[in-house]
Amino acid sequence: MHQALYRKWRPQVFDDVCGQDHITSILKYEVANGKTNHAYLFCGSRGTGKTTCAKILAKAVNCEAPVDGNPCGVCDSCRQIDAGATTDVLEMDAASNTGVEYIRDIRDEVIYSPSLNRFRVYIIDEVHMLSISAFNALLKTLEEPPQNVIFILATTELQKIPATVLSRCQRFDFRRIPSQVIADRLLYVAGEEGIDLEEEAAFLIAKLAQGGMRDALSMLELCSGEEGSRRITPTLVEEVVGVIGRAGVSETVAAILDKDYEKLFAVVDRLYLSSLDVSVFFGDLLSFYRDMLVSKSIARYAAYLDLTENEREEIKRFADRFTIERLLEHTKRIEDTLQALQRSASQKRVIAELSLVRLCDEKLNTSPDALLSRIAALEEKLAQGVRYVQSAAESVSEEKTPEPEAETAVPEKQEAALTELLQCEEPPSPQAPAPSPETRFDEWRDVVKSFEKNDPGTAPFLSRMTAWEKDGGLLICSPDQFALTMTDHTHIREQLAMIIASLTDRPIPWEKITFICEDRKEPESGSFLDELN
Repeated sequence: MHQALYRKWRPQVFDDVCGQDHITSILKYEVANGKTNHAYLFCGSRGTGKTTCAKILAKAVNCEAPVDGNPCGVCDSCRQIDAGATTDVLEMDAASNTGVEYIRDIRDEVIYSPSLNRFRVYIIDEVHMLSISAFNALLKTLEEPPQNVIFILATTELQKIPATVLSRCQRFDFRRIPSQVIADRLLYVAGEEGIDLEEEAAFLIAKLAQGGMRDALSMLELCSGEEGSRRITPTLVEEVVGVIGRAGVSETVAAILDKDYEKLFAVVDRLYLSSLDVSVFFGDLLSFYRDMLVSKSIARYAAYLDLTENEREEIKRFADRFTIERLLEHTKRIEDTLQALQRSASQKRVIAELSLVRLCDEKLNTSPDALLSRIAALEEKLAQGVRYVQSAAESVSEEKTPEPEAETAVPEKQEAALTELLQCEEPPSPQAPAPSPETRFDEWRDVVKSFEKNDPGTAPFLSRMTAWEKDGGLLICSPDQFALTMTDHTHIREQLAMIIASLTDRPIPWEKITFICEDRKEPESGSFLDELN
């Protein structure tokens, strides 16, 4: 029968346990000097060696000839424990035995001496799953067990263990294993198993395992394929595990900085065509932003990044193009997107696309974090010696270049620009024009609300538009070309016509609904409305 790699390569002595030297050194000392405790609590994330160390400790305390605190592995006691043929080492899964009756059975058994070994060892895995009554039944026995009994409790959720139990145990906190340590172990196992594993692929598997050796070995076996016949490269790992890879994440960040909408939509399309989980992608994107924030915030950032040298240099290059405020604002928005993706079951693609689009343009977000980011960018430009800030209306119209102003007027320009940004409003319209035959379509807001029920992905673009009635038709003015591209479709006109017919007494045929890009919110004489006459 085939044996999984993580079982085949499970450490048999303390010296083989990776990344937990602060624990194994103490346990070896206690065994070698006969100072073992009556109750231990091993806590830490999954795959870090809790159960493995518990089994090694059970062998070590019963070994007939321990070697520097390690079990010899050859005596009768060690062989029986390895084979599971002794009744003196009992392993119980508290996740499936939560009731008080199991603890009462243990309490009744501890009064008897071990049958063959020196100690009877009880290993209770996932001990936090025990009920309150079960914990209460265990307390007295746990505090004062017979001299020939040792309890080893293991848990991944320390906060669920009652304080009365914690105070009766010698506690050991298992840390996440560093990626480099896991990668070195994977390369060693791959060499022994005849698996062709590239060093970069080993490091990628180690990072994906998030500090767990068991997960890393399971991924290695998954990537190795049948009989380990194929070469394991980073690309193969990404395909097998189902992640878009660091290259895809960095490509996305570059597209956000360059406002390359086509590339962003292509990234999401690639995720769906490959049947990858978009939530995992946004988790990787959030980690990328975290690394950029670390490199932007502290000088010795390399100590806090679990990355290769080339990856650290890449992170630094990207971080230099962001302000800290913008990084924080993007991080918050990505986190909100992750929560929305977890709540939604059918609209994940739309949520992902809209989120990436909003990351490109800060004007699409009116949250306080976004405003702070925009203010920080403006302050940075002013600090660099920018003497004149062009208003939004002047930037759009580009009718003429303003005359340079005196230096004394610069503070007034800066104050006006900051005030305009904090209000987060469009610049005031020019002087109101003379009356024209066009009239504002006052029911537009209600139409957009009804449209949102059927198409929540497109409604945000429509909400930023204005609508005008003219000659029995409807002119819908888009603030920018991108919003126009997302809405100027026949099926959207048909939906709008149906909603208008149901909400008003002035039905408009869908053929007379026209989308046009217009920078100004109010119609002016000689504007695009007049040109349609």
